[in-house]
Amino acid sequence: MSLFKARDWWSAALGEGEEFDQGCLCVGDVDNSGSGHDKVVVGSYMGMLRIFSPHASKSSEGGPVEAQLLEVQLQNAVIQVEVGKFVSCSELLHLAVLHPRKLSVYSVSGTAGNVEHGDQYQLKLVYEHNLQRTACNMTYGTFGGVAGHHSLCIQSMDGMLMFFEQDSYSFGRFLPGFLLPGPLVYNPRTDTFLTVSSARQLESYKYETLAVATEAESRQDPDLPSKTGGKRLTPDWTFVLGEQALDLSVPSFSHSSASIFVLGERNLYCFRDNGQIRFMKKLEFNPSCFLPYASVTDGTTNLLLGNHTNMLLVYQDVTLKWAAQLSFVPVAVRVASFPELKGAVVSLSSDGHLLCSYMGTDPSFFTTPKVDAREADYEQVDAEMKKLQRFIREASRTQDILPKTDAEEDLSVTVSVSSSMDSPSVSGQRLFIDLQHTYPGIAYSVNCLRSKRAPSLEFLFLILFVDFGFSSLSPPAVGSSTVVEFSAFLNGLYPPADLTGDVTVSYSSPTGVPRVLQSRFGLPLALVCVPSSPAKTTKFKITVDTNQPPVDLGSVFKEFSAKSEDKDGNTVAFQFLSGAKVTVLASKTSQRYRIQSDAFEDMWLVVKELVLRSDQHFAKAGVKDFKKSFSGPPPLQDYFLSVDHHFQLRVSAQQYQDLLSERALQFRAIQRRLLTRFKDKTPAPLQNLDTLMDATYSQVMALAEAAEENRAQLEEAFVRLRSATHLLVLLLSLWQGLTPDQTAILEATLLPLLQDTPQLGWEESCDAAVSHLLRTCLSRSPRDQATSLAQAGGPVLGLPRDTARLKKHIALLCDRIGKGGRLTLASEANVPVPAQVQNLAAPGESLTLFCVFVFFLILSFYNVFVIKS
Repeated sequence: MSLFKARDWWSAALGEGEEFDQGCLCVGDVDNSGSGHDKVVVGSYMGMLRIFSPHASKSSEGGPVEAQLLEVQLQNAVIQVEVGKFVSCSELLHLAVLHPRKLSVYSVSGTAGNVEHGDQYQLKLVYEHNLQRTACNMTYGTFGGVAGHHSLCIQSMDGMLMFFEQDSYSFGRFLPGFLLPGPLVYNPRTDTFLTVSSARQLESYKYETLAVATEAESRQDPDLPSKTGGKRLTPDWTFVLGEQALDLSVPSFSHSSASIFVLGERNLYCFRDNGQIRFMKKLEFNPSCFLPYASVTDGTTNLLLGNHTNMLLVYQDVTLKWAAQLSFVPVAVRVASFPELKGAVVSLSSDGHLLCSYMGTDPSFFTTPKVDAREADYEQVDAEMKKLQRFIREASRTQDILPKTDAEEDLSVTVSVSSSMDSPSVSGQRLFIDLQHTYPGIAYSVNCLRSKRAPSLEFLFLILFVDFGFSSLSPPAVGSSTVVEFSAFLNGLYPPADLTGDVTVSYSSPTGVPRVLQSRFGLPLALVCVPSSPAKTTKFKITVDTNQPPVDLGSVFKEFSAKSEDKDGNTVAFQFLSGAKVTVLASKTSQRYRIQSDAFEDMWLVVKELVLRSDQHFAKAGVKDFKKSFSGPPPLQDYFLSVDHHFQLRVSAQQYQDLLSERALQFRAIQRRLLTRFKDKTPAPLQNLDTLMDATYSQVMALAEAAEENRAQLEEAFVRLRSATHLLVLLLSLWQGLTPDQTAILEATLLPLLQDTPQLGWEESCDAAVSHLLRTCLSRSPRDQATSLAQAGGPVLGLPRDTARLKKHIALLCDRIGKGGRLTLASEANVPVPAQVQNLAAPGESLTLFCVFVFFLILSFYNVFVIKS
């Protein structure tokens, strides 16, 4: 029994019923904070991954909770965790997690918080490898002497070493004479791998030998002759231990004491890099774990050694220097550096007791305080209690989820758009614009006004969602304003889907709280189109009915009527700068407007502008009952042409991606074959591998160019699809007279995404949203709603096979809206209340919602029983 005890600095109990082993603990600056301080990463066999940043806590309450940065439940058991440079072209540290059938590499990132909740940490998957064999353990290092990043080697349960270079699999080799897996470690000084075989001997294999030993690609009986004719895998040197090893370690903190440490069941061994033994220490106890660390004496190494008698021993080579008592049997031990304690000993038990401790003595200066015998004043305590309860009631009565806005903001933002176009236009000055076309531009200014009561502002940023850019501004003086001028112009070869822009100003208040202000502005239609002569024959036509006589289109569209040939004001034509021609006709005998064009989606901006300017015209005239309508039916077939075109481009993009993956795989295989031929000591003919490599490279470049062209076409198709969808939503709202809230729900359903991504596209997102509306507020029976609400989750969204299902659902959505369906977020909007419930609820309103719920539940069970019978 030790006279001294390991001094507890920080501890935590990890879960209940979880199991841990020696590979479940590692330390390092996993979040790349740059401070040089370590974090503690712990994984368990139950799949829990935790990251801690221990620090001394004055109070015992909430210590482990405050130090815990992240806790994630993974799908599989965690066998081993390591921190290293596992991502190519990145000097940052990443976390490698080994599962029985998977290797996952994560990045841990932290976001600084500005409030009392602290920082937020996220765990993002960078890449993963699905293993064909069950893993036992792993090691990492600069295999082959490649500096700058780390490679991984995994040992399977059947004796195969699998090598991975970042996100690619290199090769696999079977160890000769394998029976059971043992500990595995990499020696960077000699570029060798060390393991203890079932023959109870220490074996060393060079990485170069493993790479060229083609005979070891498959498992063979070592007593039988070779069938493949390749190179056999033989160890560089061996040493008979006579006992099974618990762990191996190759410390790399000092080249002067280059040693290999082996922890056996009864002995501690130290070898040189060439296999010669330096010393051996016979142990008088059963060890559980060990860790070599740097020593202040040259030529020696210190070791932390834990045993099954709850002891933590400190050795300098073979000399015992210190012994400390622990409260558990450690299965893993590490040395870490924390902000408040350098060289802390981190130990972990098999049942999840995590402890950060230090050696030495810590005398207690605690003295028993004198007991105050004065009696408590119950009246004063009661008055204080009432005061606190009043504060609690006031706080609970006035608190909200969002903070209340002040009567006067610290900063106000306004946007003003110029009434005339730029002369000359600034579009020709942009390098990414085709110089053969100069598009008109318009200037707009952003005015940031600072109030008089704001003492100071910091970090003022301006973000514009027109050019997708941002700029940093100096905060204006008190009571003054800062004006920033910009220019907007058409940036592309197709009309935009919207002419509104958003300005977002982000700044920090005097108390350090981040604040955000937003302002929306509209751009004129003349920015994307010019006046033109009317078109007589077109493919697509839309008719909008009103209850007022047609207005003079020349007076409504003044900027487009100057060059118009029609003097009566019944016709106006728009020629888009990068699109089709759109013509608006006002009927002379009826109260109708006809919009026609050769492109269905190009009519959206004109129809929107016509509806908006008509409302403004009759509002100025004092007409309050002005109404617009669309006689229907909705032009779904014209709309589905844009849907099919967008879907075909997405399918082409996926096909290009698959072909590029195949050609890249073929290219890497040819490169490996050529590298093997060049490294072979006996020269051999290339067998036209160089010609095949040039042809494959040409195919890869051609496919990449085609994929890039398809990507540009897909972006254009999605913008046109957005325009067509906006037009369909507007026609549906005019057709059925939808309220602004219902129109917003419909627009959010048909346009769930503002941008396509390879992982999630418009088709599957729109289909899921439309299907939800059909099952909830647009369903025909309460049983359908009950079934939809009872469904938990759903299939993973992915690229569908075709658009038949989507077009069917959109047609069904329009049909149910046309038959009187109401769009609302409430799921029982269109479900009629049974007469039995109305009769029961009438007398005195005495029935509660619980009774109504029970009645619906019994009614649904009755319907299901009748149907099944």
